[in-house]
Amino acid sequence: MAGVTRAWLLAELGVVSRRYVAAYALFNQALADHLGLHPTDVQCLNLLTLEGGPVTTGRVAELTGLTTGSATRLVDRLERAGQVVRERDAGDRRVVLVAVVPEKATEFGRVWERVGGGWFALFDDLDDGQLALFIDHMRRTTEFGAEQAARLRSGFAEG
Repeated sequence: MAGVTRAWLLAELGVVSRRYVAAYALFNQALADHLGLHPTDVQCLNLLTLEGGPVTTGRVAELTGLTTGSATRLVDRLERAGQVVRERDAGDRRVVLVAVVPEKATEFGRVWERVGGGWFALFDDLDDGQLALFIDHMRRTTEFGAEQAARLRSGFAEG
């Protein structure tokens, strides 16, 4: 990469990252259309399946960055679509938990595998160090994105 400056690399990173985000948003919309869901609902399902068990609607709000009222409406939509059920917590009957319907989680996984199954092949030519760097990058950008979303929601963009 002789002759390439850091300024050029950072400018290119800016362009490539914007295209990456747009491509993922468009992919998410296509996946949502395929499943007959809203794009936010798809990502909520994705996050719920990563939680490893039922969660409160408050946790749904935390995961998605939505207000508790918006999270409740999201859960309502997912429940009407047969994707989740509300159930009482066995340890505290006052607590209502949101659980992904197992058959729907399996179906979601199958669709994800069909359309995203080639994802891991993109990394076949990377050594373990490069792969670790990529994982670190994804963790850092995930955290950064969440921080920026919180700033936007707090009214930062309007000032």
